[in-house]
Amino acid sequence: MMNKEQFADNHFIRNIIDEDLAGGKHSFVHTRFPPEPNGYLHIGHAKSICLNFGLAYIYDGQCNLRFDDTNPEKENEEYVRAIEEDVRWLGFQWAGQPHYASDYFDKLFEYAVGLIKDGKAYVDDLTAEEIREYRGTLTEPGKNSPYRERSIEENLDLFMRMKSGEFPDGSKTLRLKIDMASGNINLRDPVIYRIRRVHHHNTGDKWCIYPMYDYTHAISDAIEGITHSLCTLEFEAHRPLYDWVLDNIPAPSAVRPRQYEFSRLELLYSITSKRKLNQLVTEGHVSGWDDPRMPTISGMRRRGYTPEGLRLFAKRVGISKSENTVDMSVLEGAVREELEESAPRMIAVLNPLKVELVNYDAAVSQNRSAPYHPNHPEMGERELPLSKTIYIEADDFSEDPPKGWQRLVPGGEVRLRYSYVIKCEEVVKNAAGRVVALKCSIDHETLGKKPEGRKVKGVIHWLSAEHAVPATVRLYDRLFTEARPDAVRGEDGNYLPFTDFLNPDSMTETGAWVEPLANSLPPESRYQFERLGYFVTDRYDHTPDAPVFNRTVGLKDTWQNKE
Repeated sequence: MMNKEQFADNHFIRNIIDEDLAGGKHSFVHTRFPPEPNGYLHIGHAKSICLNFGLAYIYDGQCNLRFDDTNPEKENEEYVRAIEEDVRWLGFQWAGQPHYASDYFDKLFEYAVGLIKDGKAYVDDLTAEEIREYRGTLTEPGKNSPYRERSIEENLDLFMRMKSGEFPDGSKTLRLKIDMASGNINLRDPVIYRIRRVHHHNTGDKWCIYPMYDYTHAISDAIEGITHSLCTLEFEAHRPLYDWVLDNIPAPSAVRPRQYEFSRLELLYSITSKRKLNQLVTEGHVSGWDDPRMPTISGMRRRGYTPEGLRLFAKRVGISKSENTVDMSVLEGAVREELEESAPRMIAVLNPLKVELVNYDAAVSQNRSAPYHPNHPEMGERELPLSKTIYIEADDFSEDPPKGWQRLVPGGEVRLRYSYVIKCEEVVKNAAGRVVALKCSIDHETLGKKPEGRKVKGVIHWLSAEHAVPATVRLYDRLFTEARPDAVRGEDGNYLPFTDFLNPDSMTETGAWVEPLANSLPPESRYQFERLGYFVTDRYDHTPDAPVFNRTVGLKDTWQNKE
C-alpha cells in the first residue's frame, strides 16, 4: 500500500512543477516512463520509475508507459513483457494502455515530409563514417554535406523511395538542416531517419526506415501531452534539439512539453549498463537477467528485495543534478529496514552440529510456541517442537572460545531460543579429532524463566532433528570485487574488462535445516532466519517438497569492515 509520504521529499523538479501549477502554465501533471525494450530494467530505471510515477501520484496526475521501440535490431517482446511486470511489481500502474513510439511512426513520417517541404530536412548519401568526419569536434566546427543543398523536390522523391525500400540499408539518411557550425554537436544536422530492413516486434515489416530517438522522443511527448519530460543528465545537451524539433513541426497537442534532467544513479560494486548486463548474460557469468546477483529489478525481486524497500531507497538517494553515486550498503540498508518490519521469523540451521539431549523425556520436556514477529503479535505464533536430538549451528560451539564468547563451551550453559537452558556434558569427536556431536543436559526448571543462582547470557537457535526439513540455501554476495568494475585502468592506461572483477564467491549453495512451515510456503515468501539474515523462497526453483531459499541481505551491514 502506497502513500504520498513515500515520495514527499522536495527536489528541484517538484519546485518546477509547483511553480508551473501556481502560475497556470499547467493545470495537470502528465509524465512518462520511456524505456527501450532492449533488455531488462535495472536499479537506475527503478529510480526513474519512482520519480515519474511518483510525481504523477503526488499531484493526482498520470504517467504513461511508453516503449521507445525505434531500434528493432535489439528489441523484442520478451523485454516488453518483463518491463510491464517490473513496473507493476514496484507498485505502479500506467495511464491507459502502454504506448509505443512505433504507434506514431505514420505521424513521425508525416512530420518528416513537412520538414523536407519547409526546407529543414534533406536526404544525405554520406556513409556513417563520413558523417562523423564531417561533423567536426568539440573545438572545430563541422562542414556541410555535399548533398545538403538538394532541392525540396529531390529530397521528397528520395525520401519516398527510401520508404518504399528502393535503396540498400545504410546508403541514405534523412538529416535535419540546422547548423554544422553549432557549438552543440547534437545540432550539427542530426540524422532523424535511417534505412534498416529489420522485422519490428510491433509493426512487423511495414517499415524499412526507422526514426532516431531524439526526433521520436520529442514528438511522442508532444502527441501524448506530456507536461514534464524527465531525463538523465546525459540528455542535457540534447535538449536544444528536443526544443528545435517541437519548434519546427505543427503542434501535435495543446501542451508543449519541457525536458528536465536529473543525475543518473551509479551504484558501487555494480554496473548499470544494459549492454554490459547483457554481456554477463550472454557469456554465462550469471544464470540470466533475473539472476539474484544482477542489479535488474527482476533479479532484485528474485533476491528477495521488496517493492517497498526499493521505493524507500529511491526516496533516500533523492533527485538532483549533482553526482548520484551510491554505495551498495545504502540499497541493502533500505531493503533491510523494510524487511525488519514486514518479514516474519523462522529458525534455520545452515551449518548443523548434532546435539543429543541426554535427559530428554517426552513426558516432561515441553514444546514452546514462538511469535512470527516480536513487534507484530497480529502475525501469530507457531510451535517449536523439541526432540531428543537437535541441530545447532556449529559456529555456536567452541572448545577454545575467544574473550567475550557467550555461546556454548564444554561444561558451559546456554539457552536454546524460546526453550530450555542446556549444559554441554560431553564433546564427541571423530578419529581425526573433529567435533561431530555434543551431549547436553536440559535444565527442566528453565522453560520460560531464568535459572536459579546463576546467569546464563548466551542464546542460540536450534531445530528439532525429528521435525526439521531439509532445504537448499543460496548465499549471495556482491557480484563484483571492485567498487567501479568498469572504470579500472591497466598499466597501459586502458580500461580493463569489467568481467575481470567478478566475485568468484558471489554465490554459494548449501544444504540446511529449516522449520517445517517451509513445506507450506509458496514462492517469494520472505522470512528472517533468526540470527542469520533475511531470506526468500526462490521465485522459480522453490517447491513445498524441496524448499529453496535465497539470502536477500544480512541482519547488519558487514561490508564497512571489508572496504
